[in-house]
Amino acid sequence: MNTLAAAVADEELVRWDWIASHGDLFRELLGEHIYLAIVPVVWGLVIALPLGLACVHWPRIYPPVLATTSILYALPSIALFVILLDFTGLQPRTVIIPLTVYTLSVLVPNVVDGLRSVPDHVRQAATAMGFSGPRRLVQVDLPIAVPVIMAGLRVATVANISLVSVGALVGIGGLGELFTDGFQRDFMTPIFVGIVLIILLAVTADAILVFLQWLLTPWARARRSEG
Repeated sequence: MNTLAAAVADEELVRWDWIASHGDLFRELLGEHIYLAIVPVVWGLVIALPLGLACVHWPRIYPPVLATTSILYALPSIALFVILLDFTGLQPRTVIIPLTVYTLSVLVPNVVDGLRSVPDHVRQAATAMGFSGPRRLVQVDLPIAVPVIMAGLRVATVANISLVSVGALVGIGGLGELFTDGFQRDFMTPIFVGIVLIILLAVTADAILVFLQWLLTPWARARRSEG
């Protein structure tokens, strides 16, 4: 740890004047990084919710769906980026499409587990009160499943924030471009800045999702206050 701290503090490795003069570049790359990381999570959730619901209603399709998403997750991201370049070019969707696919391997199981965690007596009580299927799903099932689904969202979001950097190898990688720039010039400062910003972004995104879960589960807050 002392060696690492000394290396970071070394002026030859970290040029603080360079950092101070490139604020606009960092803001631009940070904005691109956030876009490339969050959009796939949103699309992944949009796909995973109906797909997970279908797997709960028809359990036989869950094993092949889970196997498919797991196989797709095992594909190297850089290989998918390179393949898509021929079809999408140097556009954000070259990174967004593979990352959306990767999120499904996390979100689909969490959606299924979350919906399966709803107690049968709660569903029966909602039905007895006259709740239709869609109304029960929106007002009963999904709210109860929020903690499990949110756990998957947190994992997928943090993973995407990390994986976006790989896109820099094909020219679309947000803060990852600081890594390629640093390695190409044998200049540690951009690499150091990129690592710090990605860590801060991941921590901030996770904190936001935790707060969102807190807002969406008022009964959990009430239970804690009673305890």
